[in-house]
Amino acid sequence: MTPINLEDKPASHGPIEQAAHHSALTPDSFAESAKGKTGFYRIIKATGYSLDGFKAAYKFEAAFRQVVWLNVVLLAAVILMPFTLGIKMTLVLASFLSLIVELLNTGIEACVDHTSTAKHPLAKIAKDVGSAAQFLSLFLLSVLWLMALSVFL
Repeated sequence: MTPINLEDKPASHGPIEQAAHHSALTPDSFAESAKGKTGFYRIIKATGYSLDGFKAAYKFEAAFRQVVWLNVVLLAAVILMPFTLGIKMTLVLASFLSLIVELLNTGIEACVDHTSTAKHPLAKIAKDVGSAAQFLSLFLLSVLWLMALSVFL
């Protein structure tokens, strides 16, 4: 590997180097065809992928199902409780944050398990860090709910 000298002029590449560089940056044909090109069609495809992600997380991850149902109950409580709009917005934001973190944690776990199911210290770190992130988001949700409810005590 050659170190980069920022003081040198940029090297001019011939047509072969430029073609190789271009092909290295373009996605493979399957990925490109699966995504679609641009515009509204791409938004439709991306929405479908997102729905597939929700379905997979709900079907295969008990932790995601638990966080979903916890937040369904909490969001119903937000609607029924006489909180100010600012408090309601904060609680809804924290609920969505816990769902987002659980989806990311599920994705991390799936990637690690896809790479290898063998016990490895880096795999453990990846999974534990994702779990810690979810713990923090649920802790934040708990603290915010306790603060919101403290006005009634």
